[in-house]
This record gives sequence, C-alpha cells and structure tokens, in this order.
Amino acid sequence: MLTATHPKLPMRDKAATKDFYLTKLGFTVFGNTDHANYLMVEKDGLQLHFFAHPDLDPAENYGQVYIRTNDIDALYASLPGGQTIVHPNDPLQLKPWGQKEFSVLDPDNNLLTFGQSF
Repeated sequence: MLTATHPKLPMRDKAATKDFYLTKLGFTVFGNTDHANYLMVEKDGLQLHFFAHPDLDPAENYGQVYIRTNDIDALYASLPGGQTIVHPNDPLQLKPWGQKEFSVLDPDNNLLTFGQSF
C-alpha cells in the first residue's frame, strides 16, 4: 500500500534553499506551481519538500534525512557543488554498521546522509 515518502524540512529562505539543492546537489524543482512558502525538489525520483520557517534558528534545527543510493562513489564524485559541501565530520567512509556514507548540511542545518550497504 505505501509507495513513497517525501520528507518535509524547514527552510528560512526559499531562494537560498532552492539554490543550494539545485546547484550544489543537482536536484530540480518538482511541480508546476510556485508556492511562496513551500518548495519541492526532486532527483532520481526522490523528492524533498520544504516549508517556510522564517524564524528557524539553524543551531536548534535537527532535521535529518537518510537517503539510500546504489552507487555512493559515483554520487560523491558527481556532486555539482564539489566535496566542499560535505560535512567535515562525516566525509565519505565505510561505517562499522556496514554502510558507506557521507553527510551534507544545508543552509538551515538540515542533515542529509547518503548511504549504501556494503
């Protein structure tokens, strides 16, 4: 019955969020209507949704999404924003729990972890 999940994360500035996901992570805008307080982006069939939260304090935002991939090395190498956007405490590495992962923080401190089973 369940077919997909679309995480909803907070954003302070829609233009900054849109720019980050499109230029740094290679997403595209999803949908054909521009909503002032909402943004939907998509890459490889995966959607992320964002809602306006102008008073968000990034230091107190704990939004997190774990995204599985079937080719972590290619994804890491293809990041349009380069490796400079990768979280310095979580570069591409094999984890003790059998996942190869890396993480990225967006402008609002939402943590995206990309992983592949090994």
